[in-house]
Amino acid sequence: MKNIIFIFSFLMIGFSGQSQEVKKKKNAKVSFEVDGICGMCKKRIETAALKSKGVKFAIWSVKTHQLSVILDERKTNVKKIQKNIAAVGHDSKGFVASEEAYSSVHPCCKYRDEEIILDHEGSIKKQKKKTE
Repeated sequence: MKNIIFIFSFLMIGFSGQSQEVKKKKNAKVSFEVDGICGMCKKRIETAALKSKGVKFAIWSVKTHQLSVILDERKTNVKKIQKNIAAVGHDSKGFVASEEAYSSVHPCCKYRDEEIILDHEGSIKKQKKKTE
């Protein structure tokens, strides 16, 4: 009798442990911030994200700096994507691009430089005035 109770208890513990396993989604939607400043940055960031295995869709907003991706969590995760983006010169939360990677970006894409940021903001304002 004790053996039957022991076996039954062991089976119940096994089943409850299995049911708590986190299921990874095939089409998970994730957004996170990536530093950049212009259209060339947009292309570089999106290309780096899409080259990550398991990424199906990637779009980065110049205005909000948010990268939205659809990924297969069974093949990749956000940290791997952020690492690939840092390798092409763009920072994100927890991943800072190396100086070598950052220096490889086009001179107008130096998002860490205040003068270049102000220059891009000025050109955005000029474009808005032309359209008004």
